[in-house]
Amino acid sequence: MKMKEVALIYLDRSGGLQKFVDDCKLYNDSKQSYAVYRFIISVNPCDITELDATLGNHILHKPMKAAQIFQSVCFIAIKTLSLIEQLQTEAQEINIVLKPTHLPPLPSYILSLCEFPLDYMSQRFYMSEGIVIAMGTVTKYTQGARFLCSEETCPFSEGFKYIRVHIPGATESATVRNDFVCCLCASPLREDMKFRVLGDKQLVEMIDAKALSAFQGYSNNKPHFRIQSFTVFLRDELSNKMKIGNRYRFIGIPTCIQNCSQVTVCIEVNSLQLCSPEGTSCISDGFKYLLSLTSSSYWRFTAILANIFACQVVPPGTYNTLKLSILLSLVQTCDRDNEAANYLDLLIVTSDTLIADRRKLLNIYIVCLVARGIQHPRSSDIFPIVSKDKHGTGTASIQASSAVLAKGGICFIGDLLSHKKDKLELLQSVLESRTTTVFIPGKKYGEDVDQQVILPIQTSFWSFVDEDSSSKKYVQKDNVPLGKLDLRSISANLIDAFGLLVHCNELSCQLALPLLEHIMKKAIDPEQVLYTISQQFRTQDYEEFIVFAKNLQVELSSEAERLVHGYYLASRRVRTDSIHGSKLSTSALKILVSLAEAHAKLSLRRKVLEEDALIAILLFESSLTLKHGASVFCVAPNAVFPYDLSDENSLQRRDGYLMQCHQQLLQFIATYGPGTHVTNSEE
Repeated sequence: MKMKEVALIYLDRSGGLQKFVDDCKLYNDSKQSYAVYRFIISVNPCDITELDATLGNHILHKPMKAAQIFQSVCFIAIKTLSLIEQLQTEAQEINIVLKPTHLPPLPSYILSLCEFPLDYMSQRFYMSEGIVIAMGTVTKYTQGARFLCSEETCPFSEGFKYIRVHIPGATESATVRNDFVCCLCASPLREDMKFRVLGDKQLVEMIDAKALSAFQGYSNNKPHFRIQSFTVFLRDELSNKMKIGNRYRFIGIPTCIQNCSQVTVCIEVNSLQLCSPEGTSCISDGFKYLLSLTSSSYWRFTAILANIFACQVVPPGTYNTLKLSILLSLVQTCDRDNEAANYLDLLIVTSDTLIADRRKLLNIYIVCLVARGIQHPRSSDIFPIVSKDKHGTGTASIQASSAVLAKGGICFIGDLLSHKKDKLELLQSVLESRTTTVFIPGKKYGEDVDQQVILPIQTSFWSFVDEDSSSKKYVQKDNVPLGKLDLRSISANLIDAFGLLVHCNELSCQLALPLLEHIMKKAIDPEQVLYTISQQFRTQDYEEFIVFAKNLQVELSSEAERLVHGYYLASRRVRTDSIHGSKLSTSALKILVSLAEAHAKLSLRRKVLEEDALIAILLFESSLTLKHGASVFCVAPNAVFPYDLSDENSLQRRDGYLMQCHQQLLQFIATYGPGTHVTNSEE
């Protein structure tokens, strides 16, 4: 009785009683008789514990018993205040669903499938989190049912004596079966179908967030481990509240379900919330010091950043253009939903075996710098597929894929030529629309109609191709235009769908020896520190830097906007012929803006300047030259890094070279840009 009084006091103080009264009005206005009246009551365990420790303990550790206490209080309230006229007796079930606002932040309330033993028999609340890797379609389940005695002379052949409701962990057969018997006369019970109450149910498969490291491909001396998915049930108002690929924190009751000969641990979700992306509010002191040293130039910080980046895999000073492009792609990833992110996809072309092997290792290493970096295994699908639910329901289940698991990060799909033609066509469609469509045939999965589910693909794609293997099946008949790569085995539209085409051809004799020396030393002693710079800027420092830079909100300045638009219009004019039209794709302007924004973020600026736009234009023009050959605005293959960045003098020479490129760009726009005027510093 004391706990009932406390429950009533809490409902009155928290506003739950008024909400309960409003919910009763909905039942009363319907003029329909129900066997089960379902109510959701939000409870704060801390507040209730302060009022009565015993009731608070019941809510946390005996939620079924606590629900019975609130059920009795709610029935008295209904009868006292005459809230529902159709409710006759207490036996007419009032189904109370308690939803705790939170659980104590203690280890005993956190359910981790990585730890043993698992407590799935106590039927109490736990808090857990995971990433959705598969989602079933919404189906119906029996929320409540009314049974009557089949013996007409039995007093229980009418009324509401036998009401069965679903409880967490119960299967459908626990609520509705044909072998129930009357406790008074032992006659069989029959269900009164007019009073069956149906609800929505959805099965979702999840994995622990730690399991993502298994898909990154770079061990980093991590011990071997085993990953296993787990199933959660979403019921009623929680159905369709999860999205595939997202990470959620939820409160639920673990339970053990037997399916044929298999026993599965599942979780009945009580409440859930989307996990906000993890961020950092600062960068390391080393990057702060480097930023202050290079404050006299708009280009030096990012140049040095790319020069020393990933020195655990390649020597400093090698692959600078590739590493800068990768850094730009990393800071353009986006963790947030419903945000128009300018994803930057990379297609890397190599022609040397040594470059190819080292570049692949470089990509795998860098993929691990973001939380959602996925190395796509060749044996699986890049995009979601549909299969039958493994729990025996026969319904459709949408299985996540590498692209969905890499949400807000990088999906490294490996060699582009290793994928079949139909997969490449699908990849092109996704790169252009950032969505994929999953078809669910209704006849196959027990539905009346077919369904189409459109899923957003919020990730950046990296891929590579070997120039020699791409062109070896073709015989050269025509002279290839200056600077153009021979990639005739790949669709031109697919190449255009990638934001940036990067050619790794910078391995000269001077760079080959340091790279070979690096590989040999790492093979002999993988733990050896080859460069002192790797101790000043650790991998963890780069991880924090990328998270900080990608979350910067940047604004495009009017000068940068005019420069980008002027270059775009001028390039369309010089790269247009009467037969094929413009060689610039419709997404070119968006890619240019994305590159400029990324360089501003990488420079830790909140405004995109002309200097950022210049780097974007030089990278994009180099990519265009690789696709279509050189144009009037001819740039060198290594236009962004024309010199080895070995000392202060080389940085100064690079700044002077980029200033010359800026003047040439302004002249190009003034000559070929239709009606475009860009003001230079001299004017």
